[in-house]
Amino acid sequence: MTDWGDLYREHVDAVTALAADLTEEQLATTVPATPAWTVHDVLAHLAGGPADAVTGRMEGAPGPEWTARHVGERRDLPVPVLVEEMRSHQDAIAEQVADNPRPAIVWDIAVHHADLHEALDLGLLPEPMWAPVLAGVAPMKLGTAGVPEEVDPYELFRALFSRRSRAQMQAWGLPLSAEQLDELCIFGPREDDQPIPA
Repeated sequence: MTDWGDLYREHVDAVTALAADLTEEQLATTVPATPAWTVHDVLAHLAGGPADAVTGRMEGAPGPEWTARHVGERRDLPVPVLVEEMRSHQDAIAEQVADNPRPAIVWDIAVHHADLHEALDLGLLPEPMWAPVLAGVAPMKLGTAGVPEEVDPYELFRALFSRRSRAQMQAWGLPLSAEQLDELCIFGPREDDQPIPA
C-alpha cells in the first residue's frame, strides 16, 4: 500500500528543487495543461492549496474560485517564499493523508508536477512519482478492467486527470466510444493537444 505522506514529501522535495533553478523566462512560461496559469502560478497553487487545507480555508474547494484566490494572493511572491510555504505545511499534509484512500492533495501535486515537466520540456516524471496515483485512480474510472495493455500507463495517468485531448486519447485505438473516453477524464474532456514527453 502506498504511503501517501511519503509520496507527498517526495513531490515537495522534487518540485521545490526544480523551482529553485528556474529562470524568469521559465517562470513566465504558460503551462499547456492549465493554460490560464504560468509556471509561477502553478507553484503558487502548490503552496496555496496545502496552506488552505491546513488552515481550513476550503470554501469553494476544489473549484476555480478557490484556486484563483490562493494563486492570486501569491502571484507576486518570489519563488523562495513559495518554496518555504510548501515545505512548512508538508508534515501536516502528510499526516492528514496517512489513511485517506483518495488523497486528492497528493494526486494534485503529482499531476501538477507532471504539468511542469511537460511545460518545461524536462522529460518524463519518474515513474515512482506517478504510478501510485494511477494505481489509486484507475479502479475508480476503469473498474476491474485494469489498465489497458494498449495504452502507455503514463499516458493513461495524464488522461485520467484531463491532461490529454480527445484526439490524443482516440489515437490509442481502444474499443471505446468518444463518450466513454470523455467519461474517463476526471475534469472533463479537452480539445487542446498536450505535449507528450519523449
